[in-house]
Amino acid sequence: MSRIGKKAIQIPKDITISYADKVITVKGKKGSMKNTVHENVDLKIDEQTITVVPKDQSRKNRAFQGMTRSIVNNMIIGVTKGFERTLEINGIGYRAEINGNILKLTLGYSHPIEFKLPEGITATLQKQNIITLSGMDKQVVGQLCAEIRALRPPEPYKGKGVKYREEYIQRKAGKTGTK
Repeated sequence: MSRIGKKAIQIPKDITISYADKVITVKGKKGSMKNTVHENVDLKIDEQTITVVPKDQSRKNRAFQGMTRSIVNNMIIGVTKGFERTLEINGIGYRAEINGNILKLTLGYSHPIEFKLPEGITATLQKQNIITLSGMDKQVVGQLCAEIRALRPPEPYKGKGVKYREEYIQRKAGKTGTK
């Protein structure tokens, strides 16, 4: 059985949850989120907990049970606390600016890159080289960070590029390192 899928999700007091026709809606202080539950699983909602129940105990349905439990749990966390990811820009002349909902990145190319932030995502800058992206939807925040990192991934010799704050870049020795 799915170990994650068997766990019950605790419902905080300041959240309202509605579930009808395989669509779950979660409303909290940061906003509301809506998601469709897969057809092979169902939700049982009590006063304090949500339990994900598969149709049968096949391997595929147990996998959907764990995935659905994680999605619903992330929706609850998203509308209460939100999600946050931090990117760090390393390199001479590399920097970022924010103009409204447009993130302007200077990453060593011949032109600055303008990156439009999706609705519900906010970006803040610490100095000019640390970007913090935050929002309700964990998938959107993570995807946006991955797209920004892909513009100039860190290289292993000097570490120049865009990296996650917690990411460690294993350095390589240059040509003179072999002597």
